[in-house]
Amino acid sequence: MRDIETREDLHHIVKAFYSELLTDPIIGFFFTDIVTLDLDQHIPKIADFWAFQMLGEKIYQGNVFEVHRQLHLKAALTEDHFHRWVFLLHKTINGLHAGPVAEAMKLKAAMIANKMQQALANGINSIEILEGVQIYSIAPSD
Repeated sequence: MRDIETREDLHHIVKAFYSELLTDPIIGFFFTDIVTLDLDQHIPKIADFWAFQMLGEKIYQGNVFEVHRQLHLKAALTEDHFHRWVFLLHKTINGLHAGPVAEAMKLKAAMIANKMQQALANGINSIEILEGVQIYSIAPSD
């Protein structure tokens, strides 16, 4: 298996990951019952997030914490839910790629999940900087 090298690799990971998530008995309901996802729009956006995190491609626009905070307000995201998310992402990556970038993505995903879970559990309403997460936003044009 080769390492993660392109945004297309990340898109493939995200697409395979979401096919697992949607049917998962532990966390699938977040993606099918709590929120309505348009996967044709959502998967490329998440691929953009990971392309920025792993490849430095500055194309992601969004606030990953706020999205999860809003979801948490609808249905509590617990530590077990985050553990399951990390497990499924690691499983997906391991099935498709091997190498330093793949390992770094697994580590970064675990760090993000841990920090986000802690923030949500403690009622924090915003996280300006998640340790290890690159933040990039395009300033509105005048």
